[in-house]
Amino acid sequence: MKINYKEITVKELSEGFLEDKETNGVVGYSGKLNIRPKYQREFVYDDTKRNLVIDSINNDYPINVFYWVKNSDVDFEVLDGQQRSISICQYVNDYFSIKDKEGNDKYFHNLTSDEKNKILEYKLSVYWCEGTDSEKLNWFRRINVSGEPLNEQEMLNATYSGTWL
Repeated sequence: MKINYKEITVKELSEGFLEDKETNGVVGYSGKLNIRPKYQREFVYDDTKRNLVIDSINNDYPINVFYWVKNSDVDFEVLDGQQRSISICQYVNDYFSIKDKEGNDKYFHNLTSDEKNKILEYKLSVYWCEGTDSEKLNWFRRINVSGEPLNEQEMLNATYSGTWL
């Protein structure tokens, strides 16, 4: 497996963000990133976890590294970091608000230009992984030993993905 490090901004990740409820497809990174490939589970973060991702960005706290599979020079899929990616993209696209210190709802569009820029210019650490399907599956299993545990069915979905899933 070949792995390369890259930094991208929240702005780059969230450009072209689209959720297709009919196909359950989610894309970002100017349409070049499949955020929810077939082997990934649904969005499982509750409001608290989702809001903590945005709070971490607002406070310049580091967020865990993202792993993307590089399918071609212009085509990627999320191997790890789907929940964080969706949380970030949804916030930047006004799907939800977070509370400020006074308890007021703060949608992205309500922020001042400097608050927006702070979020949009926040750097995310991404490892781009290239390899065979079995190498990618083994890497997926390895990086999913912590965090939100996958249930047995989700692990089967990761192993045996197809149009019937």
